[in-house]
Amino acid sequence: MLNRNLIQKQFPIFQHQSNLVYLDSTATSLKPKIVIDKIKEYYEEYSANVFRGIYPMSEKATIEFEETRSIVSKFINANKSEEIIFTRNTTESLNLLAYSLGRKIVETDDEIVTTIMEHHSNFVPWQVLASEVGATFKIIDIDDEGYLDLGLEKVKNQKLKVLEQIITKKTKILTLTYVSNVLGTINPVKEIIKEAKKINPEIIVIVDAAQAVPHLKIDVQDLGADFIVFSSHKMLGPTGVGVLWGKEKILQEMYPFMYGGDMIDEVYIDRSTYKNPPHKFEAGTPAIGETIAFKEAINFLDKIGYFLQFCQVPSS
Repeated sequence: MLNRNLIQKQFPIFQHQSNLVYLDSTATSLKPKIVIDKIKEYYEEYSANVFRGIYPMSEKATIEFEETRSIVSKFINANKSEEIIFTRNTTESLNLLAYSLGRKIVETDDEIVTTIMEHHSNFVPWQVLASEVGATFKIIDIDDEGYLDLGLEKVKNQKLKVLEQIITKKTKILTLTYVSNVLGTINPVKEIIKEAKKINPEIIVIVDAAQAVPHLKIDVQDLGADFIVFSSHKMLGPTGVGVLWGKEKILQEMYPFMYGGDMIDEVYIDRSTYKNPPHKFEAGTPAIGETIAFKEAINFLDKIGYFLQFCQVPSS
């Protein structure tokens, strides 16, 4: 059985604020000592840039950095670590998708579907994109109990009737949250994705899993989404690190988000070429120490299990 006091001792903040009752983990979570120590280790022992150096400290930093990518990949059951892109946060991951994917595939008279339940970062970028290209921006509402208004029939084979009305062959993107940051509602994402792809097999589905990953075991292959985004700092990890998981084929076809740094392959006077994902989307120096420490947060979650985290999230 999990010992709450033993777990609490892993978080140094309680040594300074012994009476703290922290209820703001949807905004950002507290950090265990193992995460803080790993950041300290990087800055004290091998504080060098990644990918660019051929000296021992840089090589050590690169190995540690890429190990985090591999651990994140296994944590969500991705096909390969190259499908994991590091960003600054979930907001940047979603804006990257709106720019690099949205501006490639969404045209005039196409449709983008989201929900009224979304965080602004999964609403406004798509609203802006739809306005700029002349696409239709459709919104799934919520019911009086705080659940997505999907018209679920209470029969053995549930049918998401509202999706049949809102998703069409013109719908290029469906983007929705797994767990609401305001209501705590856990959406039936797997069922929604399955039904959406029945209606339109070409639809791209994006899942904002920022509030889900800390509390629910996520298997991206089982879920059926094309992209999933989340943040380190909401799951006991450092700030400044976000994750974008995407299917390799789609990532290869997307536009770069930013240019320069290690995303460059070769530069000529009249043209430039770019590296393959994930580095194609990781221009500039990343949050190295924070990314390295992120794996310690994942290991911590794995060790204590998901039962304690799940108890903090209302069940749908």
